[in-house]
Amino acid sequence: MNKYPKVGIRPIIDGRLGGIRESLEDTTMNMAKVVAALFKQELKYPDGSPVECVIADSCIGGVKEAAACAEKFRDNNVGVSLSVTPCWCYGSETMDMDPLLPKAIWGFNGTERPGAVYLAATLAGHNQKGLPAFGIYGTDVQDLGDAVIPADVKEKLLRFAKSGLAVAIMKGKSYLAIGTVSMGIAGSIVDADFFQDYLGMRNEYVDSSEVLRRIQQNIFDQKEYEKALQWTKKYCLEGEDFNRSEKVKSREEKDKDWEFVIKMTLIIRDLMIGNDALVKIGYAEEAQGHNAIVSGFQGQRQWTDFLPNGDFPEAILNSSFDWNGIRAPYMVATENDALNGVSMLFNYLLTNTAQIFADVRTYWSPEAVERVSGWKPNNLAEAGFIHLINSGSATLDGTGRQTVNGKPVMKPFWSIDEQEAEECLKATTWYPANLDYFRGGGYSSNFLTKGEMPVTMCRLNLVKGLGPVLQIAEGWTVDLPENVHKVLDERTDRTWPTTWFVPRLNGSGAFKDVYSVMSNWGANHGAISYGHIGADLITLASMLRIPVNMHNVASSDIFRPSVWSSFGMDTEGSDYRACQVYGSLYS
Repeated sequence: MNKYPKVGIRPIIDGRLGGIRESLEDTTMNMAKVVAALFKQELKYPDGSPVECVIADSCIGGVKEAAACAEKFRDNNVGVSLSVTPCWCYGSETMDMDPLLPKAIWGFNGTERPGAVYLAATLAGHNQKGLPAFGIYGTDVQDLGDAVIPADVKEKLLRFAKSGLAVAIMKGKSYLAIGTVSMGIAGSIVDADFFQDYLGMRNEYVDSSEVLRRIQQNIFDQKEYEKALQWTKKYCLEGEDFNRSEKVKSREEKDKDWEFVIKMTLIIRDLMIGNDALVKIGYAEEAQGHNAIVSGFQGQRQWTDFLPNGDFPEAILNSSFDWNGIRAPYMVATENDALNGVSMLFNYLLTNTAQIFADVRTYWSPEAVERVSGWKPNNLAEAGFIHLINSGSATLDGTGRQTVNGKPVMKPFWSIDEQEAEECLKATTWYPANLDYFRGGGYSSNFLTKGEMPVTMCRLNLVKGLGPVLQIAEGWTVDLPENVHKVLDERTDRTWPTTWFVPRLNGSGAFKDVYSVMSNWGANHGAISYGHIGADLITLASMLRIPVNMHNVASSDIFRPSVWSSFGMDTEGSDYRACQVYGSLYS
C-alpha cells in the first residue's frame, strides 16, 4: 500500500479565555472539518484513493498548541499545511514555522471577528520571516459559523492542496536514467543538482546494458511475460512495413522483435518500482527497483543502432492499461529527456492522468496548409496549428477514445472502463520501425488524437545563470479533414502518433499568434496533459521556486504566495525576483 503524504489542517483561534475562545471553539474546529471533507471528496492520490487529512488535536491559540500540532504533523506524514480561522488570533505565536511544507492560510471573510485581520497579520509574519505562504480570502462577507465554502475559496483551496501534494509526493522519490545522453539532447543531460535542490528527489542511473542483461539472462517474470505476449498478439495490431524492400525483416525476425520489446517493457517497469516475483527466481537485488516515480530511456543511438527501439515499452508504460488490466500510468521519458520527464510528472501529479510525450515539431501556417493540401483551415485551426509527433512512444490514452458525455477525454485510470481501453488499442497501429532511424528494428505506435480536447502543454528548461524555468501553453487538439491529415502527416514519419494542437492566443508576446508559440518554445519536446491546468502549474512552480517564463493563463487565475506581490506590480517580473531571492526549496 502506498503511504502518501497527507494534508495537515490547523484550526487557529483567538487564545483569550474567559468568553472569547470558548465562543469560537466549535466554529473554528468545524471550519477545519469542512475543509477536510472537501479535500476527501474532491482530491485523489495517484492510486485513486481519497486524499487524507490530519487535523490538529485542538484549536491553536498559542505557541504550545502550535508546537503540539507540528509534532502531530511530523508523526503522521503531513506534506502540506493549511491554517484556517474565522477570527483574529495571535499571528507569530500560531503560524506554521516548517520551512519545507507548502503552506496557506484561509482567513474567513466575516465581520463578527474578522479572519481577514489574522490573515493579513500572519502573512506579514511569514513574509518577514522568509516563509512564503498562500493567502486565501473570499470575495463575499459570510455570517460567522456559515459552513459553506464559497466557490472562489474552494477553487484556491483545491489548487493549493493539489499543488502542495505534488510537491510532497515527488519528494524523496527517484528519477531513473536508463542510459545516458541521447543524440546530444540537452534535456537528457541529467542535472542531479536540479533534482535535489528544486524537487527534493534523488537520481538513479542504470546503463542500458542492464536491460539487455536481464533479457539475455531471463531476469523477469516468465509467467507475466507469457501473459503479456498473448495480450499483445490479441490487442496490438501490426501495420504495413513501409521500409525499403531490401531492409524489410523476415516474419521470424519481426516476431523476435515483438518478444524483445515486451520483455523490455517488463524490465523497465521492474527497474523503476521493483518486482517481488524476481526474488522467487533468485534475484533479490534486482527485485528492489529504484523507487522511481519517473524514468527515461536513452534508446537512440547506441541501443537502437543494433537492438529494437523503446517505442513499445514507453508507449505501453505511459498508458493506463496493459496485460494486467487498467492501472495507473508510469512516467517514462523518451530519449532520457529528464526535463520533459519532470514536465510529464508535474502534469500527472496535478491530474492523475496519462501524459503525451511529443516533439513540438512543425508550425503549419494557414497559407502553407492551403498550398500543400488545397484546404483552408477554419474554426479552431484557422490561425494555423502545431504538429506534435514523436517516434511512437506517446501514451495510448492520447488517442482520445475515452469519453465523457460523448466527448473525447483522457481520464484517471479508475474512471476508464474496459471498452474505452480497447478502443484506444483499436485506434493504434504498430508499424515495423523505420529502419533508417532505428537500425535494430522494433515497433512504433501510430494513432491520431481526436480533436477538441482541452489540453495543456508544458516544458521545463534549464538556463545557465538563471536555473529552471517553466513554459505553459493551454489550448486544444484539433481535427483536420482526413485527406489533409494524410497529406501533412506523411511529409514526416507516417509510423508515429500525431496530435494537432492549437494554443489559445491572447494577441501579445509569445501568444501573439501560433507561430510565436512555436518560436518561443524552449526545447524540442513538450509534455501534453488533458485539461486546462496552467493555473495549477503556476501555483506548483511557485512552491518549487521555479519562475514561469511563458504562459497564456488569465491573470485572475494566477495564485502564488502572497509575498510575491512585494516584488513589484509586474506579475511575471515579481515571479522571477521572488524565486531568485528565496532560491530552490531544498538547498
